[in-house]
Amino acid sequence: MWTVKRFAVLAALVAACACAPTRPPVEDGCAGGLYPEDLPVLTFCEWPGDTPLPRPALPPVVAAKEGAYEPGTLVMPAHPDVFDHGPRAGMRVALTFDACSTSEPQLDERIVQALVQHQVPATLFLGGKWARSQAERVKALAKNPLFELGNHSYTHPHLTWKTDDRIREELSLAQDEIADVSGVTPVLFRPPFGEYDDRVVRIARELGMRTVEYDLPSGDPGAPADKLVAWVLEKTQPGSIVVMHLNHVRFHTAEALPEIVAGLRARGFRLVKVSDLMGAGAPGAVASASPSARLPEEQLGDLRKDKAVQPAHLVVPMSSVEPLRVSVEVGH
Repeated sequence: MWTVKRFAVLAALVAACACAPTRPPVEDGCAGGLYPEDLPVLTFCEWPGDTPLPRPALPPVVAAKEGAYEPGTLVMPAHPDVFDHGPRAGMRVALTFDACSTSEPQLDERIVQALVQHQVPATLFLGGKWARSQAERVKALAKNPLFELGNHSYTHPHLTWKTDDRIREELSLAQDEIADVSGVTPVLFRPPFGEYDDRVVRIARELGMRTVEYDLPSGDPGAPADKLVAWVLEKTQPGSIVVMHLNHVRFHTAEALPEIVAGLRARGFRLVKVSDLMGAGAPGAVASASPSARLPEEQLGDLRKDKAVQPAHLVVPMSSVEPLRVSVEVGH
């Protein structure tokens, strides 16, 4: 018995020596430097081919709590202080336009001209940085009774990734800039990328603003004009809030807008501002957010080049959405 044990121990020692370096490494005191040239190449035993390689255990899958939200998830939670559509009983629809603070601020004048020409009330959510770069045009927009101005943050970051102080700074700076340029202090706020959580909504409320979402992303980033028209006319419901953009001349929004307006009016819809939509029914009818899933705006890069960004490939699969499935709201 003892002979067998001694033999097993000896065999293990021989095997270990055969797999070890020919000599111990040299302690040269420069762990961060180049590997010493005089050290031998280490050799190791091959893993037995018929034995599976060890793998780390996969983390357990935990279902998200209902109503919970973490940055990067697909669907915004229903929130009692977020307004994303009006009463479904009335034939009112609000067209909204985001002017996002991008690296190259632009204004598609054709959109403004179409709205004025066809006498379309609209709610314009302005980025503070964008408003500063388009000061003269913002002044003109503020004087036109067709339009109401809202806050769209200052630099268009992903607010749900930010600290409370940074959220407050973004909203406050935009408020100050828009008020300074236009003489109007916004009471409506649309979060960048349509992303919000309890903190974002609370801070906006503390600053005197109601958070406004949408139930119909138009898909104007990347969508051709005919698809844009067909999509909006097909999906608009009574009380819908449609989101489009006026800060990109390369989008086909301006080309599609006259047909969208004509088509909605032909269906019996009355076009109004968001504030009018809020007052179109009893408070209980408009205060709660839609429980259905909405397409969030696809992440294409934080304007402030922050490291924490939403994955760009996340979309919510929905039926009959194929033409615009990758053309959700971008906000850039």
